[in-house]
Amino acid sequence: MKTLRYIVLLVLALGLASCENDTLDDLRNRVDQGTEVLPDLTVGELDVSNYVAVGASFTAGFADGGLFRATQELSFPSTLAMQFANGGGGDFLQPLMDDNTGGILVNGSPASGYRLIFNGSGPEPLNSFLEDLGAPVPPITTEATNNVGSNFNNFGIPGAKSFHIVTPGYAAFNPFYTRIASSPGATVLGDAIAQNPSFFTLSEMGGNDVLGYATSGGTGIDQTGNIDPSTYGPDDITDPNVLGGAITQMVGALTANGAKGVLTNVPFITDLPHFTTVPFNPIPLDAATAAVVNGAYAPYNGGLQLALSNSLISAEEAAARTIVFEESETNAVVIEDETLTDLSGLGLPNYRQATADDLFVLPASSFIGTEAVPGNPLTVNGVAIPLADQWVLIPSEQSAILNATNAYNDRIEAIANSNEDVVLVDLNGILTEASTTGIEFDDYLMTTSLVTGGLVSLDGIHLTPRGYALMANKFLEALDEAFGSNFVASGNVASAGEFPTNFSPLLP
Repeated sequence: MKTLRYIVLLVLALGLASCENDTLDDLRNRVDQGTEVLPDLTVGELDVSNYVAVGASFTAGFADGGLFRATQELSFPSTLAMQFANGGGGDFLQPLMDDNTGGILVNGSPASGYRLIFNGSGPEPLNSFLEDLGAPVPPITTEATNNVGSNFNNFGIPGAKSFHIVTPGYAAFNPFYTRIASSPGATVLGDAIAQNPSFFTLSEMGGNDVLGYATSGGTGIDQTGNIDPSTYGPDDITDPNVLGGAITQMVGALTANGAKGVLTNVPFITDLPHFTTVPFNPIPLDAATAAVVNGAYAPYNGGLQLALSNSLISAEEAAARTIVFEESETNAVVIEDETLTDLSGLGLPNYRQATADDLFVLPASSFIGTEAVPGNPLTVNGVAIPLADQWVLIPSEQSAILNATNAYNDRIEAIANSNEDVVLVDLNGILTEASTTGIEFDDYLMTTSLVTGGLVSLDGIHLTPRGYALMANKFLEALDEAFGSNFVASGNVASAGEFPTNFSPLLP
């Protein structure tokens, strides 16, 4: 049996023959060689002199599974600030990491590991890739407990949920905020307000409120109906009213002194390649191996027939739970499904083979097909040993994510509509377009395909710098429509070709 280290099947060397390593300084030093005469920039009703960004990992510039200097310098807030500079915008200060490893330390121990790079067949941690080459591995040098102050314009805190932004003492739980909190009891919102913003972006609030549940394969709890977030686990879904209350508090505080800003809704995160890349049926078997595996599952299948004859399950469920492998390159994996009828009284577990309606998390690509007992082909994960809940989002779990996201977006839209100083940007619609037809950005068609699509970085969740540039342009379009600016018409927008989609493993 093949070990399926990366089922992604990325034959991508031609598209990635050279790594792009543009920095913010590179972009600022480029001169527009075009000849078209464009109108002068006007910012309309906006005052962009002091722009402050509040949000989570997208706002921070997180990409390729880590936060590092090169991608921070190309974050969407930084790109917006570059355009604002032509309309009276001031300096935009970010809490840059100390290196390009993607990791962060807490008291000398890694709290977040190395960023991902493309190794020619799939994503791989930077340290692993360099070790295989026999090359030196750069150390992670950013220490969270070395507080660098809080006088910044970018308050993007990777991992933050909506209610975390307004929770006093959150610095004790998030190393990225530990590093910049003004005091142990501070709030992210309070520190942002202390910068006296004239303009703000409040982005991706709600994404992390369902993301932990999704990336854990739905092992958390849907807390809809529970309005006490102090009782939530890290992988739980946030109650929509909790999210709505937190965002209402943020918008009220950020607009209190007349600042205008952008608010975004929440994409359907299950459209991201972290959940759509790994197929449900990646198991290759020859006839002899299929026969052996079918023999091992014969008692289980027989038990299902007994349950059917005793009217414990329906014929439909019996058929769905019956496990059959064949000589094929596309056998479906076996999974555990807690929503199936409990047949433990008959000694039967809740097993079935996956279908196209199931979604697998990206790390499953390096787990499916491995042997639980090395050297024993009868202990293959996903075949002889069913995949546990952490590897798969079954339909009921996907529905919980969808329902929460829809509820979040209803509340976010209502908040935006109730405040004339706020414009809503439809990130949900943008991602839906990218995941279906693709979305045009200059000469590029951006899609959500892993690596080749250009929009989403190697972790399958966060954007590439080019994806963040597209996001910045969507913000500028919304500002033009709502507040009378002309960023787009005057050419004060990001150019796709000036933003990379991947980074070299040798970034200094």
